[in-house]
Amino acid sequence: MCLFMLLSEMYAQSIGTKANSTIEPLRLAISTNKTTNLVFPYSITSVDRGNKDVLVQKAKGVENILQVKAANDSLVETNLTTVLADGSLYSFLISYALEPSVLNLQIGLRNNQDQPAGILPFGNDNEAKVKQVAQIVFEKKPTMRRPKDKRYDIAFKLTGLYVNEDNFLFQFALGNNTNIRYDIDQLRFFIRDKKIAKRTAAQELELTPIYVIGNQKSIEVQSQQYLVLVVPKFTIPEQKYLSIALIEKSGGRNLSLRVKNKKLVAASMVY
Repeated sequence: MCLFMLLSEMYAQSIGTKANSTIEPLRLAISTNKTTNLVFPYSITSVDRGNKDVLVQKAKGVENILQVKAANDSLVETNLTTVLADGSLYSFLISYALEPSVLNLQIGLRNNQDQPAGILPFGNDNEAKVKQVAQIVFEKKPTMRRPKDKRYDIAFKLTGLYVNEDNFLFQFALGNNTNIRYDIDQLRFFIRDKKIAKRTAAQELELTPIYVIGNQKSIEVQSQQYLVLVVPKFTIPEQKYLSIALIEKSGGRNLSLRVKNKKLVAASMVY
């Protein structure tokens, strides 16, 4: 009997230890005249304020940026809780400061991984799965050598093309063999006509990536890097092609790739 009671007590203590694990809140100071932006790794699904004097809203047009402000300067310390699309929870202790030391805070990134500042709505896609598959492609070795464009000692190459359910995943290699940093203004996808008849207006359709992994801001001097873009799946009629344009900010070192439909339909599966 004594042994049974001892085992029961040890089991209860074990359960209690698991149940009493805590999530340490992050301290955050906010102001009435400045907006604090919290950038999360996944879309925000739920927000709870401990006090109505904490004003919150999602940034317009994106799913993962929460904007926080104080309604008045008499705000007493309170809390803020957010739940993300992957089920993770983040807790904050909120206090007032006339001049907050931090106004833009990225939360939940690991290994200094770059990501887009804003995540567009994913519709019915499972966002956590999309990010997981994109990370797998980001870590894969290159499997393609073409198409590529190399001018001005800047290299732009499609090194992998994959498909997962309703999305294409494009893996690119970007190289800079100069001593001048290449600042990226835009990386855009267009479906364009192969030939344009005289007196006929050119028609093109732009595709918008739903997720990006890698440094999409710049290519440092004498360096090479990889980038993965996730685009909703599509196919191209024979008379059209996919144009991928890399455009330099405040510069003229612009490059482009031309991808035919046969490349798309030959995309490798990734899980």
